Amino acid sequence: MQEYGLYLDGKWVTPTGASRFQTINPATREPVGSFVAGTAADVDRAVSAAAKAFPSWRDTPAPRRGEVLLAAAVEMRRRKEELGRLVTTEMGKVIGEGRGDVQESIDFIEYMAGEGRRLFGETVPSELPSKFCLTVRQPKGVVACITPWNFPTAIPNWKIAAALICGNTIVFKPASNTAGCGAEVVRVYEAAGLPPGVLNFVTGSGAVVGNAMVADPRVRLVSFTGGVETGRDVNVRGAQGLKMVHLELGGKNPLIVMDDADLKLALDGVLFGAFGTAGQRCTATSRLILHERVFDEFLGMLEDRLRTFSVGNPIDPATGMGPVASADQERKILEYIALGQKDSKLRRGGHKLTGGAYDRGFFLEPTIFETQHGSRISKEEIFGPVLSAIRVGSYEEAVRVANDVEYGLSSAIYTRDVNRAFRAIHDLEAGITYVNAPTIGAEVQLPFGGIKNTGTGGREAGSVAVEEFTEIKSVFIDFSSRLQKAQIDTPNLP
Repeated sequence: MQEYGLYLDGKWVTPTGASRFQTINPATREPVGSFVAGTAADVDRAVSAAAKAFPSWRDTPAPRRGEVLLAAAVEMRRRKEELGRLVTTEMGKVIGEGRGDVQESIDFIEYMAGEGRRLFGETVPSELPSKFCLTVRQPKGVVACITPWNFPTAIPNWKIAAALICGNTIVFKPASNTAGCGAEVVRVYEAAGLPPGVLNFVTGSGAVVGNAMVADPRVRLVSFTGGVETGRDVNVRGAQGLKMVHLELGGKNPLIVMDDADLKLALDGVLFGAFGTAGQRCTATSRLILHERVFDEFLGMLEDRLRTFSVGNPIDPATGMGPVASADQERKILEYIALGQKDSKLRRGGHKLTGGAYDRGFFLEPTIFETQHGSRISKEEIFGPVLSAIRVGSYEEAVRVANDVEYGLSSAIYTRDVNRAFRAIHDLEAGITYVNAPTIGAEVQLPFGGIKNTGTGGREAGSVAVEEFTEIKSVFIDFSSRLQKAQIDTPNLP
């Protein structure tokens, strides 16, 4: 079992007398790594290191910062298989998705490295002669990055790479049950030559480490991905210090199948969208909204496919779905399944898998409910392999049902009608809409995020990723050699 310390000011350290905790393999419950349970004092050291390193990193030309990111991408690519297996071992997603998690990291780091030669401002005309107006982007300073367990290398890199290219320094806290993946991300940047203090790593609980990061007055931005209730708490705590807080939170994502859809294509999309990563994606397909003309046929097709859908060892490439991530996840999902059985029809699944290797891990059956819109399982985020199928009679009803939740992250529609597809792009209340594709599968070159309780409205990834981590400065350059008064009535200008 690997033992890790904290990464402070360019060194791996274990504070004297530190308590430790372990991560476990959710497929076997075997220990994976041992980590320091950080304290508020550890956070103070991390923030101090980041604050000390900030002036030099800020003044490093952005293209040079990009070279460090490119070196990190090369290192991550070199270690892709090793890191992909660690993702699968520590989080539980199947090995193809584990490798994909790492590949997404590589893609985004490379994309952000290119932003080192962009970081666009704008130039605009002045209302006065001999005067030049422009904007420039500047880093915010010390930023706190707090990340979840479901994409344990990709989401940290979404934040870290964007923050670094903009010239910020970082204190990073990963989710405790995938702390090993977080530590290896830090090792990648260390190997790439990132200067000491620019990236600091503190493991531990949200109540201790996370709250100390949010409370520190030297932290100017908190970037958080996680659950809604925790996000609200982070937002309130950050507001007390007038900090910028960026939140990426939950989803209850609809996939609409219209009566003219290619049902075989939609079937593949639903299987991947609902049961990829065991449903533990904020973009997972959790609501299947079916036109009444295809409702029975499509559910029958889905049930037939699930009879041969394998759940088991996530390292085996033939496995379709691995375990859920933890005992807490398993308990929460089973509680929702029990709730669903009170007012909805269980079409398939609904049980913990037992016997043999299943007894060592947190394995659940892929589960389908036939339910009415408005039931708890149709409106609350479950974050597991549980799909709610809802019957509708028209496109208009499908959109009303899709939009009538507190979230607005991802959405999808399957239809052959191009007019209807473009209507859906306009009508669906979500930050992301897919046409003839599932609700999962975001690409790094496009913005990622949502509306309503999904977050605070900003976006990660894509070219707009730099907006989260920069301040805009307006610059006015007057070369007229005389006092000119903007926004003063001067009718006799030459």
